Amino acid sequence: MKPNHSDGVDPDAPQLLQPELYKLPAVEAAPRLLGQHLVRRTEDGDIRCRIVETESYGGAEDKGSHAYGSRRTARTEVMFSAGGAVYVYLIYGMYHCLNVVTAAQDEPHAVLIRAVEPLTERDAELMKAYRGVAVRKPSDLSGGPGKLCRALRIDKSLNHSRFDLPEGPLSIEQGEDPESLDIVQAPRINIPYAGEYAGRPWRFYLRGNPYVSVSDPQAQPHRLV
Repeated sequence: MKPNHSDGVDPDAPQLLQPELYKLPAVEAAPRLLGQHLVRRTEDGDIRCRIVETESYGGAEDKGSHAYGSRRTARTEVMFSAGGAVYVYLIYGMYHCLNVVTAAQDEPHAVLIRAVEPLTERDAELMKAYRGVAVRKPSDLSGGPGKLCRALRIDKSLNHSRFDLPEGPLSIEQGEDPESLDIVQAPRINIPYAGEYAGRPWRFYLRGNPYVSVSDPQAQPHRLV
């Protein structure tokens, strides 16, 4: 059946990410978020970026997760929301980190967005202005959780918002089919406290992308299942 566009809806307009993805466990959602488009709405206009690096934090059993052992605190409560919630937290007292809550209500899964790539030169210019520092290479702009949050003006005021609402301050739109991308996986960054979970290959990124924060020479190809 052909869609009816008599209601004035533009068939070529960006579409929000399919809601089924937010229902997946973090380790399945993380590689599927690669190639999708993160949208930040600001008073200066919308900024669109391609997601190029993610890390998964897989629920109450993951010793690397803030919600390990089903720990519910003022900070982690948002992780127990239904998939699609925005989780923003602060590290080292100065850097914000952006996460996509996934899975079902009361199952604390989250995907950390580690790096993004601006879609257009205008997007890049706005991000550079917000960063306020010299950008000598792509990863200086948005290759790392703290960098991308500064480049997109993301802070804790956005915590508990939603990615699946079209007019929200943050949303995720459908981008590329992740099955068409060259995805690799490697251990997550800076979680030595996670015991046997520290070496799990739960960081995913696009091979060779210049915006990726850290390229691991031991990274292995990842196939979506």
